[in-house]
Amino acid sequence: MLAVAVLGSTLAYVDESVVNVALPAIETDLRTTLAAMQWVINAYTLCMSALLLVGGAAADRFGRRRVFVLGVSLFAVASLGCGLANGVAVLLAARAMAGIGAALLVPCSLALISAAFEERERGAAIGIWSGASAVAAGAAPLLGGGLLDHWSWRVIFLVNPLLAIPTLWISLRRVPESRDPDAPPGIDWPGSLLAFAGLGSLVYGLIASADLGWAHGVVVVSLALGAGLLTLFVVAELHSPAPMMPPELFRSPTFSGVNLLTLLLYGGLGGGFFFLPFLLIQARGYSATAAGAAYLPFTIILGGLSRWSGGLIDRFGARGPLILGPTIAAGGFALLAVSRQPYWTVLVPMVVLGLGMAVTVAPLTTAVLNAVPTHRTGVASGINNAVASVGSLLVIAVLGSVAVGAMSRSLERRLETPPAPLEVRRAVEAARGGFVIPELPASLPDEERRRARMIVAASIEETVRLTLWIAAALALAGALTAAATLPRPEPRATAPPPG
Repeated sequence: MLAVAVLGSTLAYVDESVVNVALPAIETDLRTTLAAMQWVINAYTLCMSALLLVGGAAADRFGRRRVFVLGVSLFAVASLGCGLANGVAVLLAARAMAGIGAALLVPCSLALISAAFEERERGAAIGIWSGASAVAAGAAPLLGGGLLDHWSWRVIFLVNPLLAIPTLWISLRRVPESRDPDAPPGIDWPGSLLAFAGLGSLVYGLIASADLGWAHGVVVVSLALGAGLLTLFVVAELHSPAPMMPPELFRSPTFSGVNLLTLLLYGGLGGGFFFLPFLLIQARGYSATAAGAAYLPFTIILGGLSRWSGGLIDRFGARGPLILGPTIAAGGFALLAVSRQPYWTVLVPMVVLGLGMAVTVAPLTTAVLNAVPTHRTGVASGINNAVASVGSLLVIAVLGSVAVGAMSRSLERRLETPPAPLEVRRAVEAARGGFVIPELPASLPDEERRRARMIVAASIEETVRLTLWIAAALALAGALTAAATLPRPEPRATAPPPG
């Protein structure tokens, strides 16, 4: 049972952490744009975040093993489609299907553990599950970088069906079916569809604004439609007999504040990690393996300190760690923004960022669970996970628009000072709208080839630095949110003096 849960969650977590390293290679190989790369991430995140709570409810009602097997099967087929995609459209459709599969299998992996283990054994089982998932997620970028350097980005996706085979075999032969007899009789399909359509329309408008401009009719309509559909989602949740996001939970200032912190912090994390591989691989010329290895300090620190950080809320309350942790994370992003070519200048900020997240994650999760009644902890945790995914989804969309504009201005400035020859200008123009160094014409002389490559690389570096400063600002805004919304811990009572 535990092996199945670990294998299932590994599928989703590995995929989520490994794809970023492959983005520059995918953009180059498919000859596409930064906007398409945003959708490679966001198609998956959109479907997963909009359907995550529905997946958990469906598992409780229809059977956890059944929904888990369906999720793993969808994920495996989608990964096969990603690996064999002959164009961007097929790749994005397959990524969306993978997001749906992840929305079904991720909540089931923990539910299977809860159903299989007694309460006294459950904590140890969850600890093994979380540790194995963290190790898999941490090793994935390094493994993906190695596969990318020696074979192709397609191999990264084709590994998933191989992992799915033993997962399905053990599930069907060894895992008993389980349900929640007290599960609500209905599933909030209207809410999930409104959330999916609203977020999708909003993200489409944000990404399209990079090419069309904020005043374009398509952008204005998409953003307005997204805002309207999300408003309807809130109304629907207020009147739904079984809402996937119960509005009464947000009456708690702590619950609302922690989720706003989650939105900002994980938005910054998702946005920063989206652009970091472009900085390392395209601007600085590191191999994909080296770029993947740069994530290891972050994961090792986060995983190694997670047990220690779990006790912080008992000693200091939630407010202190949730101010300090995001502040340290903001410092990590700031250090990344000022890092230079030597490899260690990237590793040190990743250590700081890992420390900031380690201080934050366990207290944040505990604060979410402590802010709601005991019987609502499952849905509260699901909401917090969905909010983290939505934060990443929205920030990647916004930063893409910011980055395209900043990249274009940087290219133009470098072409003008000093003025570049016409051949160099033509070569550099091919980089507009994308985020990789384009294939330079063979007829271009070596000197002009070097200059064109240097202009594009310097513009990518300058633009990624901007996105990392924005990520730092979002993390700091998360710390300020915690300071403004979380109550100060009550002073501990002291025993009266003897006598």
